Amino acid sequence: MIGVLASGVFLLVAVNAFHLDSRPDAPGTGGFALFAQSALPLYDDLNSAAGREVFGLSDEIMKNVRVVPLRVRDGDEASCLNLNRAQQPRLLGVAPEEFERRGAFGGDWSLLGQPTPDGAVPVIGDEQTVTWALGRKLGDTLPVTDERGQTFQIRIVAVLPASILQGGLIMAEKNFVEKFPAGSGYRIFLVDAPQERAAAVAEELSRGLRNRGLEVVPAWRRLAEFQAVENTYLGIFQALGGLGLLLGTAGLGIVVLRSVMERRGELALMQAVGFDQRTLRRLVLSEHWLLITVGLFIGTAAAVVAVLPEGAVLLGGLLTATLAGLVAGGLGFCWLAAWMALRGSLLPALRNE
Repeated sequence: MIGVLASGVFLLVAVNAFHLDSRPDAPGTGGFALFAQSALPLYDDLNSAAGREVFGLSDEIMKNVRVVPLRVRDGDEASCLNLNRAQQPRLLGVAPEEFERRGAFGGDWSLLGQPTPDGAVPVIGDEQTVTWALGRKLGDTLPVTDERGQTFQIRIVAVLPASILQGGLIMAEKNFVEKFPAGSGYRIFLVDAPQERAAAVAEELSRGLRNRGLEVVPAWRRLAEFQAVENTYLGIFQALGGLGLLLGTAGLGIVVLRSVMERRGELALMQAVGFDQRTLRRLVLSEHWLLITVGLFIGTAAAVVAVLPEGAVLLGGLLTATLAGLVAGGLGFCWLAAWMALRGSLLPALRNE
């Protein structure tokens, strides 16, 4: 019984450690404060004074703000927000040196500029996009049709951890322009801005580029939208696992009931020498609560040893409530079993002995 309980607790605590928590400095944001995308392409450089003047952007608000633009070739949504398998994923074109200079997203962006032996165009994708949405792995190729109707191959040369770039594959801008020359202009923008002025910068960009249909959101919030899907699955697993453990404590009550029924003669003797029923129930309960305590401790300790090296958060509100319910349910079923076994007079059991 202790082993079964410890195994269940281990799974609950360990799974909770995979819960994703977005914050402004999360690695998945790539160090960018804002993520923006427009309905119409932009052709002006928002990093230059001339480009900002076109849209009437304030130099004071946009001070020390750097915008990394990305070209977009529309395709299937390849993020976790789409449950279908993407056939032609969205392609993004970026100047690799912009990301390489920042060390953004922890990727080796120089790979986008290196030719491949078979002539395939190198691309980099988010782990969720590559693994789950596309069903591919590092080194795999994927056929893509260019604007001329010709099919060419793209090769996945690197995979990024979960990031705000989920949903598309990134290629070097020069390769993007070569394959999609009509896709001029930029429609996605990663904004590097001081965190204390991020809200003001977002408001200024939304105001100045409202005619282009620009939508600006904090980068961490976009990451949270993707992470919410995974967290939902983890939450469902935890809820079902916790319910299973709570129901399993009823089995512990049955074990206690059977144990007490087999010891009725012994307990009847104790009652005959002066122990009342309340004392006997308390005695039986004290003998079995250790099963719950030891199982809970072993399972939690094993989970801590397993996931703590990753720096994961072990306990959350739902998990704490589940473990507390597990303890309360186990003790409650044990008390109920003891009450049912010890109700009434035990003297007939003593006579049978």
